[in-house]
Amino acid sequence: MKMWVGEEWAESSRSEEVLSPYSGEPVDVVPVANQADVERAVAAAERGAREMAALPAAQRVAILEKAANLASGCVEEFARLITSEEGKPLSESRGEASRLADLLRLSAFEGAQMRGESLPLDAQAGAVGKVGLTFRIPCGVVAAITPFNYPLLLVAHKVGPALAAGNAVILKPAQQTPLTALKFTQILLEAGLPPRAIQCITGMGSEIGPAICADRRIRKISFTGSTSVGDAITRVAGVKRLSLELGSNAAMVVLPDADLAKVADAVAIGGYVNAGQVCISTQRILVHRKVYSDFLGSLHPVVEAIRCGDPLAADTRLGPMISAKEAQRVESWIGEAVSEGARVVTGGTHNGASFAPTVVADVATHMRISREELFGPVVAVTPVESVDQAIEYANDTSYGLAASIFTNDVSNAWRFVRQAEAGNIHVNWTPLWRADLMPYGGLKQSGIGKEGPRYAVEEMTECKTVVFHGIGA
Repeated sequence: MKMWVGEEWAESSRSEEVLSPYSGEPVDVVPVANQADVERAVAAAERGAREMAALPAAQRVAILEKAANLASGCVEEFARLITSEEGKPLSESRGEASRLADLLRLSAFEGAQMRGESLPLDAQAGAVGKVGLTFRIPCGVVAAITPFNYPLLLVAHKVGPALAAGNAVILKPAQQTPLTALKFTQILLEAGLPPRAIQCITGMGSEIGPAICADRRIRKISFTGSTSVGDAITRVAGVKRLSLELGSNAAMVVLPDADLAKVADAVAIGGYVNAGQVCISTQRILVHRKVYSDFLGSLHPVVEAIRCGDPLAADTRLGPMISAKEAQRVESWIGEAVSEGARVVTGGTHNGASFAPTVVADVATHMRISREELFGPVVAVTPVESVDQAIEYANDTSYGLAASIFTNDVSNAWRFVRQAEAGNIHVNWTPLWRADLMPYGGLKQSGIGKEGPRYAVEEMTECKTVVFHGIGA
């Protein structure tokens, strides 16, 4: 596939294969963008931003509605493309692809709902005869830099609201998963989007990312990825708006009154969907010591029953990680934890990029498997003595994206909700849950800004204040 630069499908001076994480076989070949490609994309997007700002909201809505209709007819095609290049089971890819149409429609609606307000200027002495109001305008050019783990959904969460608000977008998908983003770009263009309003450039983020982020013509960066890369973006971005959805090591607290069978079923979802490669994946499970052994007994068979294999097979529940290198990293973290006193209850092995669903027990909070973002199909279980200690341990991290608690005690649940240092908190379910319309973002080193179409539209627009002078009192 070619990338979309300027107003055409373009090649570059280099290309690279997109490989299946499961088989290692090539799926397709894409260009590797260079600095000249970045310049072409930014120059085109700058013109595209002016075109988009001039489009009435009704026209932007019509384009996104048509794109949504087209997307509804491509769910299976998108799903197979996602599975081929990212490796998640086909059932999960279908779920991801099936959310696209509604997400675009929701973005269209929110983009058409931008509102300002009247200002009570006469409340200030000396402001008689003046009328003030505010309204929102597009930022201009938005850079959308997306990760591999949800190559369609997380792209749409950035591109949909940006276009709905009247911006142009430079989309830089993850190097491992560019094909889904290119297909999405095709749909937007087929729906009638002005050709310069979307740029989709492929290649290595380390080579072209700094040039994109530092360019002063780009007024907004929306990035999802690691905290280390997010930190690097802030250092080169300069004066522009930033939304950064970064790392996490989400904690789940289990108190003695919880239904342990329900908790085990939730962990089997929250810890292993997309091979654990989700920023809100259940990573740390903090279990009250009174039910610690019983919980491990309930969890063990449920996790062992997760079927691994070919992600295109109908009965596969756990596909490969994105690469064998990442699987080797996870294995080394587990080995490090075991050497420090933890124990593997089940799993802990891998074959290439395919990693067995794993439970590691007796994990101390100082271990790397607990302190850093694991991003693999592994949960780390730690005993706690009380709800106070559970909250202390849950907050003992530089991250703050998501957390959850299982309890039937409303007082303990509310206490956790108030005191847990996370942007998304769930009661009696796994942290791995998101509705596309909800505000989504983290605290501390998990990032800044919020996603969800209504909140993203606000992040991708500017507030303009207007004062009329000499109006009659």
